[in-house]
Amino acid sequence: MPSTMKLAPLALAALFAVHANAAEQVVKIGVSGPLSGANAFAGKDNENGVRLAVEELNAQKLQVGGNTIRFELQSEDDGGDPKQGVNVAQKFADAGVKFVLGPYNSGVAIPASRVYNDNGILMSTVGTNPKITQAGYPTVFRIVASDTQVGASVASYAAKELKVKNVGVIDDRTAFGQGIAMEFKRQAQSAGMKVAGHEFTTDKASDFAAILTALKAKRVDAVFYGGYAPQAAPMARQMKQLGLNVPLLGGDTLCSPEMAKLGGPAVGENVRCAQAGAIVAKQPGGPAFLAAYKQRFKREPDVYAPSFYDQTKFIAQAMKSANSLDPAKVGQAMHSISYQGVVGNYGYDPKGNLKKTAVTVYTFKNGVLSPLASY
Repeated sequence: MPSTMKLAPLALAALFAVHANAAEQVVKIGVSGPLSGANAFAGKDNENGVRLAVEELNAQKLQVGGNTIRFELQSEDDGGDPKQGVNVAQKFADAGVKFVLGPYNSGVAIPASRVYNDNGILMSTVGTNPKITQAGYPTVFRIVASDTQVGASVASYAAKELKVKNVGVIDDRTAFGQGIAMEFKRQAQSAGMKVAGHEFTTDKASDFAAILTALKAKRVDAVFYGGYAPQAAPMARQMKQLGLNVPLLGGDTLCSPEMAKLGGPAVGENVRCAQAGAIVAKQPGGPAFLAAYKQRFKREPDVYAPSFYDQTKFIAQAMKSANSLDPAKVGQAMHSISYQGVVGNYGYDPKGNLKKTAVTVYTFKNGVLSPLASY
């Protein structure tokens, strides 16, 4: 009898272990972004932000609906291509993924959002084109400022701080580049600036001599570029070579370490870019995030890793709040609660836009982003 009594607690513990494992529920988190091509650095950075959040959440062993939740990350390369992005969205739907972080590119996010909506999948994108949320899908969220907000901040900074009177605009004809260029142009004109010329390129181009020469002839005080860092960095170099020594302005995609890496000494205080969110290093949870990211991935985060990290944590909080893993219920919770992340406070309006977000203007000093002003 005594030996039986001794074994009982062990048997009971084993029984609980079996039940605990049986009650573990896997939640797949999809990441859609460019893991190949010129913007692969950004896609990998976004994925890293989600991965870090998932690893921390799994260590917490969250309980939702009486089950322990274990998140599994599934990352897919959309190549920054709309057609490929739609295929990735369908692949996630077929695999039972219900929560997706991405796409990175507005041109991918706009068509993919319909697939995600039709399949009951919650999508969180850093695509800034206003069209992404205009469809009003209840489970589509923009986790950064829109082109309207960023374009207005750059225009305001150019007018007030740089005293720009005559500006040239270039865009790469992508949904992102075109969208932010048009918003900047509209806001610049409202601020009293003259738009001397609007030139066009592509997101694959590397030679900008002709369009820069055209803008130089119009005696512009600054150039605004709607596009991505892999084109903006050589553009900065070519501006110097042509003697077009005026500021190169842009949105969040220019606020990337990749700009300094690709542009070298041609990227310095001549570059001014605007990025959604507060300065991460100065936020309460910022230094801890930066240290954890560097320890895990052996590099500094790029532009959007903190935003993807925050949104992944917010989704988990919304699951607990709704006590459900149903994307529709989780989405409802995200519209009604808020979350304090390392970039700032997240709270969404009915269309999935942030209710409030800071926009910070940066420049580069010795190859490192340096904040200038917040709006």
